[in-house]
Amino acid sequence: MNMVKIHRLPTLKRLALVSALLVAVSAHGETGDSVGEVSLVLGKAYIRTQGKELPVRAGTQVRVSDEIITEANGHVHIEFVDNALLSVRPDSRLEIQRYDFDPAKPSESSIKLNLLEGVTRSISGDGAHAARERFRLNTPIAAIGVRGTDFVVSANSQAVRALVNEGAIVMAPFSDNCLATAFGPCAANAVELSQDSLQVVEVSGSTPLPRLLPATDERGDLAPEGAPVQLAQADTDPARADEKTAGTEVYLENVTSRRVAEEAVSVASRPAIKPPVVFVDLTPGEALSASALTANNLVWGRWSGNEGQGKLERISAAYEVASAGRDVTVGNLAGSYVLFRDSHGSTLVKPDLGVVRFGLDSAQAFYHSSTGVVAMQVNSGDLAIDFNQKRFSTSLGLNSAASGKVDFSATGKYDDGGYFFSNTDSQIVRGAISLDASEAGYLFEKSLGSGNSVEGITLWGSQ
Repeated sequence: MNMVKIHRLPTLKRLALVSALLVAVSAHGETGDSVGEVSLVLGKAYIRTQGKELPVRAGTQVRVSDEIITEANGHVHIEFVDNALLSVRPDSRLEIQRYDFDPAKPSESSIKLNLLEGVTRSISGDGAHAARERFRLNTPIAAIGVRGTDFVVSANSQAVRALVNEGAIVMAPFSDNCLATAFGPCAANAVELSQDSLQVVEVSGSTPLPRLLPATDERGDLAPEGAPVQLAQADTDPARADEKTAGTEVYLENVTSRRVAEEAVSVASRPAIKPPVVFVDLTPGEALSASALTANNLVWGRWSGNEGQGKLERISAAYEVASAGRDVTVGNLAGSYVLFRDSHGSTLVKPDLGVVRFGLDSAQAFYHSSTGVVAMQVNSGDLAIDFNQKRFSTSLGLNSAASGKVDFSATGKYDDGGYFFSNTDSQIVRGAISLDASEAGYLFEKSLGSGNSVEGITLWGSQ
C-alpha cells in the first residue's frame, strides 16, 4: 500500500454526545427512511429532498439522497442514527448517498457522503467505528476514508484539503484504482493523516498526488507559539495563483449537540472556564445583513446617530433596525452598543433550567491603543449559566498583531429577568439572554494598562 503516515500533537477530544435519536429499529439506507435529524440551523440553509428544495429547520428529518445546501451565512448540524455528527459550513453542498446502519449489526454498516463543495466536519458514529472499510466521504476529485475519527474537509472542483482532530483519515485522488462508486479508503496513491500531524493533506488539479502543507491560521499567519494549528489557508505559490483553494480554508469548529447531559456541572463551584484551543476567527468577514441579524431574538444595535467602528462593524445594526419590536436590555457606558430583545410579552426566564452552556456564534472585538483602533480575532469562547445558583462564567480568546494574544474571563451574577453582569476594577461584562434561554449576548471591556484596552460584543446559542 503506497501510503505515507503523518502525526500531529493531540488536540481536542471528541465531545461527549447524547444522541437525539433513539434507535429502536434498524435504520437502513432506503430513500424514504430517516437516517438523521437536523439538530441546529444558523442562517439560511435548505434541503433538497424528493425533488423539492425546502428550508432546513431544527428537527428536519434527513434521508438517503437528500442534499444539504447552505448559503453564505448558513450552518447546519446533523445527528445521525448511529450517533455520528456532521456539521455543514456556509456556502456548502453535501449529499447523503447511503446510510445503512443496524444497531444490532453495526459491523455491516455502509455509509457514503458526498461533499459537492464547501466545508464540512465529520465526527464518526457507531457505523464508521464498527465498519471503517465501509465508510467513504467523496469530494469532486478525491476520496476520504476513516480510521475512527473527527476530521474537517474543504473541497471544490479543483482542490481538496483536510485535517484531523482525532483518529486518522486516508485521502486518495480518484483513479482506475480508486473509484467514486467504491466504499472505504483507497490504497493507491493514498496519504494517511493522523491527529499527531501539524499538517493538512491536499489533492489539487496541479498536484494530482496528495501533498502535505503546513497548517496556518485563517489569515495565513502561524498560530501562537506552542499552540496546535487548526486552519489551512491558500498556498501562496505564484504558479498556483489562478487556482481556487478548497473553499479558501479548512475550518475547525466546535460541533456540539444540544443534548450534552454530561456538561451539566455547577458554574459556581469551579473557576472560570478556560477557552478551548480553537483558532477559528468567529468575527464574520463582512458585516451581517440586517435580515440576518434580526432573524435572531437578540440583536445588537448602535445608539441613534452612532456608527460604532464604521467599516469594522460586523454584528451590530442601526438603532432603528435593532430596536424595532424589541426591548432594551443592556448597554455600555460609552453609549456605543445596546442589546435588544424580543420579549414576546414576558418578563422572566422559565425556571428550573439548571446549567445551560452556550456556544459562541459570532463576535466582534477591538483593541484600543494610543495609535488607534484595530479589529481583533475572536478565536474561542465559552459561556455557562447556572440558573439554580444564579451565577455565570465565561471566557474568550482574543488576538491581533497589535495586541498579541489576550485571554478574557469573568464570573458574576445572574437574575431571573434574563440579565447577567460582572464588574471589577479592570473589566466589565453586561449581558442578557432570550427568555427561552436559547440565545445570549454580552458586551465586554477590559483594561490592559498603559491606556490600552479591548472591548467587544458577542452572540451565543445554547448547546
